[in-house]
Amino acid sequence: MANDGVHDPVNTGRRRFLTATTAVVGAVGVGFTAVPFIKSWNPSARAKLAGAPVVADISALQEGQRLIVEWRGQPIWIVKRSKAILDALHGLDGRLKDPESGEKDQQPEYVLKQNPELRSIKPDISVLVGLCTHLGCSPEMVGEIRPEPYDPQWKGGYFCPCHKSRFDMSGRVFKDVPAPINLKVPAHHYQDDNTIIIGVDPQGAA
Repeated sequence: MANDGVHDPVNTGRRRFLTATTAVVGAVGVGFTAVPFIKSWNPSARAKLAGAPVVADISALQEGQRLIVEWRGQPIWIVKRSKAILDALHGLDGRLKDPESGEKDQQPEYVLKQNPELRSIKPDISVLVGLCTHLGCSPEMVGEIRPEPYDPQWKGGYFCPCHKSRFDMSGRVFKDVPAPINLKVPAHHYQDDNTIIIGVDPQGAA
């Protein structure tokens, strides 16, 4: 069902976690569309309480979609980024606080090896903790490449309406916003092409 707004349907109040939601991102000049939650992920309550690893099935995840799963009481955003979004990341370094992800606690080293601006194991798949690094609000995903009231040069990303912090589609924070550091990338690895294990590093990772 089409959404007339350009933001995905997320409450603007402070929230600690989101589940059972997907949204379309990365389209140029196309509005957001709500799509059904991919129900292949269904961890037990005991596993979530213990902070055990969570299995996310991304076999149905299409380009431009976001899957949200819960791990350790936090929303984990899994986004399949479009070529347009990946291309748009290249010219943002001068506008970002930490474009090379120098704050080591915010991501495992292995997500920076291929390309620091991507912050991902696979170029198109981004995995982030969906909590603003300012006060823990859950930002909105604004995936269109188009001018926005808060940024006339917007290239897609995440906007926190609580205090107007902004992040690009790799979770890198913009300058001159309250959030001090980039969004966190959780430990994760691919069990196979369609399965991500959240909470466990790849075998042999430093």
